[in-house]
Amino acid sequence: MTVQIVEVIDRSIQGITRPFICRGDDGNIYFVKGLGATRQSQVYEWVAGNLGLYLGLPIAPFEIVDIPEELLEFDNDLGLSELGSGPAFGSLKQHITELNYAGIYEVDEEVRRDVLAFDWWIRNSDRMMTEEGGNPNLFWDPKDSHLVVIDHNQAFDPDFNNDDFLEFHVFSLMRLDLFDDWERQRRYTTRFANALENWQTICDSIPREWYYADKEMTVPADINLEEILAMLELCQSDEFWSQQ
Repeated sequence: MTVQIVEVIDRSIQGITRPFICRGDDGNIYFVKGLGATRQSQVYEWVAGNLGLYLGLPIAPFEIVDIPEELLEFDNDLGLSELGSGPAFGSLKQHITELNYAGIYEVDEEVRRDVLAFDWWIRNSDRMMTEEGGNPNLFWDPKDSHLVVIDHNQAFDPDFNNDDFLEFHVFSLMRLDLFDDWERQRRYTTRFANALENWQTICDSIPREWYYADKEMTVPADINLEEILAMLELCQSDEFWSQQ
């Protein structure tokens, strides 16, 4: 059953899309990305998030939530027109803390390598951090001592830069474990291919509204799932693991 948003509490000051902080009818709090976040952002979050789940990554729980039209009538200076009504992307708010540079080594090596390989596969450059700082879009659950992965709205980047990724990715120190180990690469390629077996299921679950840039569904959004699939299928090519 789809979670209905019953209250808009606030708006995040972090992130390019500045998601809305909302309460669902299930009693949970969600970071919600609506119409103003762009349809592309919603689709990318849904597609990448589901692929990450199929790979077994610790993706923060997410849902397609529904925003009633009448909720927008109570605009409290948060810019609810940017939230919009209808289906939106909702990420469950948890009691977690942002991962800092010192905390990198608290993360299990295999998990670090998995995240690095996943971001390489989906061409996600939005997980950069060095000793000088950065925003890796990763959190740490202190209760259960495990990583929580969020934000994939900038995945599938056609201008993805290999060199920048390998230098500045938060888990870049794992690159030798990944790019100098042919057998490990083969295992990841198999895992990626297995995840892609769910491609049609993922696509079929995308709300029809997300294919349109306006709520009247008259203007097609900049969504090309065929291009995304072709990008992902490059994992089967000999050049995929090349750093050049």
